[in-house]
Amino acid sequence: MNAVLLLKLFLVPLLIALVTLAGRRWGPGVAGWLSAFPVVAGPILFFIAVEQGANFAANAAVGTLSAVLAMLAFGISYAWAARRYDWPASLALAYAGYAAAVFVLSLRDATLMIAAPVVFAALLLAPRFYPEARNTAAVTSKPVNDMLLRMAAGAMLVLLVTHFAAHLGPGLSGVFAMFPVMGTVLVLFTHRSAGGAAAIRLLRGMVFGFYAFSMFCAVLAWTLSTTGIGMAFLWALAAAGIVQMLTRLWLTRH
Repeated sequence: MNAVLLLKLFLVPLLIALVTLAGRRWGPGVAGWLSAFPVVAGPILFFIAVEQGANFAANAAVGTLSAVLAMLAFGISYAWAARRYDWPASLALAYAGYAAAVFVLSLRDATLMIAAPVVFAALLLAPRFYPEARNTAAVTSKPVNDMLLRMAAGAMLVLLVTHFAAHLGPGLSGVFAMFPVMGTVLVLFTHRSAGGAAAIRLLRGMVFGFYAFSMFCAVLAWTLSTTGIGMAFLWALAAAGIVQMLTRLWLTRH
């Protein structure tokens, strides 16, 4: 078993486990904020870069950046549905919103100069489209082995996307690197165990986490072709880390 395969199988599940534990310690808003950090898509893009080359990965990073719009569609759809429905119907409507956004994105490959301003503008406007988190009766059932499910889903996504990257092409590889594995598992179990209001707070928290994620993708796409794979990911992670801390400071004050 080579080193890349080992990283695929163990790195992403480990990162998902750490985010899950942090969310249990500090609540759904923090879980949403942390889950939007590139703990799944980042490693996927790294594996794509190693296996398909820097130019392929740069284009994939632009696709992943564009897919933030699909994630916003997922979150807003789920949040509105959660005010009225339980998690099965809410999740179905969220996937419908996500699929519609992916279809629109697949019609044309975006460039970094177009994707970056559109995504950051969407992030500024997105909080206005989320509903109020009305308190509802919390469900007391506890999900069984939810940690293992989150970890297994993350590992499966990494294996599938990186395996089929050459067939999907860089644009769709990047888009599907942003498939809401973390979002699905987190919001599903939050909705089941704490109710719709907690699920809405988690999804709203994701919006603020997407600033760091978007910065990661933008810097990565910008630097991959000039600095090499290793330095590009270091620059992207550094930029994302700074933005993540700034958004946390803003959230703490407001």
